[in-house]
Amino acid sequence: MKKLEVSPHEYDEYYGRYIHKLSDDITLIDSFSEGAIKTYDFFNSIPKEKLDYKYQPEKWSVKEVFQHLIDTERIFMYRCFRIARRDTTALAGYDQNIYVSPSNANTKSIGDLLEEFKINRVNSIQLLKSLNNEDLCFTGNANGAKMSARAAAFIIPGHNIWHIEIIKERYL
Repeated sequence: MKKLEVSPHEYDEYYGRYIHKLSDDITLIDSFSEGAIKTYDFFNSIPKEKLDYKYQPEKWSVKEVFQHLIDTERIFMYRCFRIARRDTTALAGYDQNIYVSPSNANTKSIGDLLEEFKINRVNSIQLLKSLNNEDLCFTGNANGAKMSARAAAFIIPGHNIWHIEIIKERYL
């Protein structure tokens, strides 16, 4: 399945910023596999003295951004799973900012965060491998808008690219 098979009517326009970060010809599984390597290598390469850095006092640290990526993947894969299983229940949105403090990201080592990311990504890929095209094309409702299971999944690797670009621009 190619990214271009995800049409704009499958997701709220807000999420286009993430989906458009992906190559036009990448498959869903490849976007997760390749994205895992790039994300892991990127965060593993950040100097230790930069991991707790915030470019403004009210912004997240690098570790908190990484935890945000992990948490967001969990939420969007849950959405993908529910929608792919034909659950038409409206799925609630979430306030990403309230997740930061209780995540205790800044008390975790980068090794712990990398391991958490790796395990989570393996689980995501396994779920995606279990879904067929019909499952992935099913559309539900997430955060008050239409969302297909595959759009929920494709948002994740694009979201990671989005935040890695911000870290490169503003943190390093």
